[in-house]
Amino acid sequence: MATFLVDRDLPGASLADLAAAQHAAIEASEAAAAAGTPVRYLRSVFVPGEAHCMCLFEGPDAASVRKVNDAAMLPYRRVTPAWDLPHP
Repeated sequence: MATFLVDRDLPGASLADLAAAQHAAIEASEAAAAAGTPVRYLRSVFVPGEAHCMCLFEGPDAASVRKVNDAAMLPYRRVTPAWDLPHP
């Protein structure tokens, strides 16, 4: 599975809005996986001063990750391959 960055602008987002968006991403990922497209939401980082959110997903391709975000009705600027570099 590859990792993809979903880049979002979320002006005016509150902590409750971010929690709801995260829940929607998780639900849509689980629905896609249950339907046979293995997409998994990993995590997000939000920069409040810029209203910028970066979300990581695992999936077979960018198109599948886009479909999950579209199903969750979450806005995004781009979906691009990324390397997740966790702390060893």
